[in-house]
Amino acid sequence: MTIQPQGEDLRKAVKWVSEERQSFPGQPLNILVEKACHKFDLSPKDSDFLMRCLMEQGNKEKCQ
Repeated sequence: MTIQPQGEDLRKAVKWVSEERQSFPGQPLNILVEKACHKFDLSPKDSDFLMRCLMEQGNKEKCQ
């Protein structure tokens, strides 16, 4: 199953966090999500989606 976020800023945030996790694997996910929310001016709803989506990546689901 592929989850596709709505909105360009949210898609950019998913991509940015994924790239940061690859470059700096030791960073906590919640810190990266918080940084992405500020960087891409995401709403609290988008922030929740981003966190859920990225946590599910470990369960073989992908956010695109």
